[in-house]
Amino acid sequence: MDADNSSSFRQSVAIVWRGDAAARKDATPENNRFVRVFEALASSGINAQPAVYDESFSDAVREQLLAVDGVLVWVDPIHQGKTRAALDQMLREVAMQGPWISAHPDVILKMGVKDVLYRTRHLGWGADTHRYDSAGAFRSELPSRVRMAGPRVIKQNRGNGGQGVWKVEALADSGGQVEVLHALRGSQPERISLDDFMDRCEPYFGWGGCIIDQAFQPRLPEGMIRCYMSGGKVSGFGHQRIKALVPPPPEGPESAEAQPGPRIMYGPDFESFQALRTLMENQWTPQMIGTLEIDEASLPVIWDADFLYGPRDASGADTYVLCEINVSSCFAIPDDAPKTIARTVRGRLSSRGDP
Repeated sequence: MDADNSSSFRQSVAIVWRGDAAARKDATPENNRFVRVFEALASSGINAQPAVYDESFSDAVREQLLAVDGVLVWVDPIHQGKTRAALDQMLREVAMQGPWISAHPDVILKMGVKDVLYRTRHLGWGADTHRYDSAGAFRSELPSRVRMAGPRVIKQNRGNGGQGVWKVEALADSGGQVEVLHALRGSQPERISLDDFMDRCEPYFGWGGCIIDQAFQPRLPEGMIRCYMSGGKVSGFGHQRIKALVPPPPEGPESAEAQPGPRIMYGPDFESFQALRTLMENQWTPQMIGTLEIDEASLPVIWDADFLYGPRDASGADTYVLCEINVSSCFAIPDDAPKTIARTVRGRLSSRGDP
């Protein structure tokens, strides 16, 4: 049991994830992917209970959440056609009645959307980034950028798993066609007119409210670095060779279905990423808090920032470009993260008053 455990600390939390009625009925702290988080919370003296959610039984979940001191939420923005709209409204109502929520939906709308790439583009992690607030602006501004600025990456504001993320590149002597590649696994490059591509993207304004446009990063095939954070501190790293937005090799159709490389997890002290750790803890996270007007106590207990390698600087050192922040459902996590989550949860609950 952790040294910071105290028998007098008896506050409770619910861990929320999406599932059906059978999953809710059968859920225990031991039979789900969050088992190590449940164990770490228990070792810190916190009573944690599963709270499987679906819109069809949201009233029962609401009553459960109102009976605990804190709520940890792991629900994707989009899952099998369902969004978080109803859940987020319920979480706001629960938070107004007392329980602490991580991550609060209002924090997600600042941090966990692609618009964060535009709002923080002036930070050291920024790149050539634009925001389209309407279909009209999208149609009038995108064509010149595609023609003049090289390959672009178009991102719907809210999504996960590569949904609504596209690489678009102008084709020479093609009569106005572009090559597009969806970030969903198994996608193949397509040659279509730019007008048809913009038609395809227009529905994104309905759910996310805007579309973000970033310059494509040529070092993408070198992989993505996922920097895991708990509050304002790094809790680990993951490095993964990715297939999304990388055209499949020409060996055959089976290559398009190749799985991305495994994400290799590292602790927060991993030597190769100490420069990134220093930037995240001492510069970029504090600057993000100020830009987004988020107080540090509202930072999620677990979140991650996904980085691609940017151009090397004059000394040959790596630079990093932010491509996404994950807040809604940050999982899987490094081995050390459950204990870090438990410490952060305990600290947040303690700061709200004696148990």
